[in-house]
Amino acid sequence: MAIQHLLLTVLVASILHAASSAPTAYDVLEQNNLPRGLLPQGVQSYVLHGGDLGVTLPNQYKFRYDKAVGGVIQSGSLTKVYGVRVQVEFAWLGFNQVQRVGDQLNLHLETSTVPFPVSAFAQSPRCN
Repeated sequence: MAIQHLLLTVLVASILHAASSAPTAYDVLEQNNLPRGLLPQGVQSYVLHGGDLGVTLPNQYKFRYDKAVGGVIQSGSLTKVYGVRVQVEFAWLGFNQVQRVGDQLNLHLETSTVPFPVSAFAQSPRCN
């Protein structure tokens, strides 16, 4: 009986440890050479399936984030981005790709590419 109790305790502890050490959405970005600040603080959940990354946020956010955002993640880039818009002058524009080139992040908008320093995304912004 004591051995069964010990085995059950070890099993539960192992499961809890595995759950607590699962990578976060921010870890997935960093593992793909992208800054964690591409996502705001407060990610509720994410799904990563074959490179397709889907993220659930608590609210919409200057980048504007819809409640569900995502894209296809590869080392140094996010493609097929959905659920995110950036304010350029007075318009909110969607973009479909983020590409890291050295110390720059290029956001590919509908009609142009806007470069940002990677350092601008070192920290995740807070949601309002």
